[in-house]
Amino acid sequence: MPTTTEPRPLLAAAWMMGAVAAFTLMAVAGRMVQGELDTFEILAWRSLIGMAIIAAVLSLRGDWGAVNLRRPGLHLARNVTHFVAQNLWFHALFTIPLAQVFALEFTAPLWVLILAPFLLGERLTRARALSAGLGFLGILVIVQPGAAGISAGALAGVGAAALAAVGFGLTYVCTKMLTGVAGASCILWWMSLSQALMGLACAGLDGGIALPSAAAAPWVLVLGLTGLGAHFCITRALGLAPATLVMPFDFLRLPVIAVVGLLLYAEPVGLAVVLGSALILAGNYLNIRAAGRPAAEAPA
Repeated sequence: MPTTTEPRPLLAAAWMMGAVAAFTLMAVAGRMVQGELDTFEILAWRSLIGMAIIAAVLSLRGDWGAVNLRRPGLHLARNVTHFVAQNLWFHALFTIPLAQVFALEFTAPLWVLILAPFLLGERLTRARALSAGLGFLGILVIVQPGAAGISAGALAGVGAAALAAVGFGLTYVCTKMLTGVAGASCILWWMSLSQALMGLACAGLDGGIALPSAAAAPWVLVLGLTGLGAHFCITRALGLAPATLVMPFDFLRLPVIAVVGLLLYAEPVGLAVVLGSALILAGNYLNIRAAGRPAAEAPA
């Protein structure tokens, strides 16, 4: 491995394209199994695949010593929150256009800005407050509260996507709190194990847990691989270049999934989604740029 610390933007961009592809494949795979598996079953099988992959990596590296259970309550809070958020995300994926789901998901970092002062003791600067404001304005444009002609199912899907973003934001905050006592492999192991157990328990409430059919099994495998692969790609990219350069590439997920939704599912992209997405992405980009400035900023 190279020992240089010089940024490598082109390689970082390539890793981020891998993350964009993984997130897109995850959404398509979820749609492919929705008629056969419910959200609990999807998460159960996906988590079991994740456990197998992580166990293999830890065994090959002889790194099981990195798996500890310091702060078990925080692990549990993080994993329950993430489990609920993932279920809401898949529910939204099944009920509203893909571009709408991804646009609302991009508000998760903005929820972190709101929650961090209360849970992490981080200050809310003017730039962060403006970023959050732009993001929530974008939500209002996409959701169009009070608009006529929106079905109850669509409203439930939008609500699920918005709540999922809040859950992802809380998950990020819990992860930040855990990084002081646990490494990435430790966090991912307990996440996969606990969510496999929660998924199997919830899936079995109706008296049975569906096994993926021969047609669905490859897509379930894709779900397991892309879930870990996307975050691995992002981690690699952040190790090669600053976040201010890397994370804007993540915004490509939105136009890519919009094109996929149009081509595969004939989902039109309305003006409200375009304008709302632009506001949400602008809020995220402003936050990334502000985080990269060395100069301190006065609190809001």
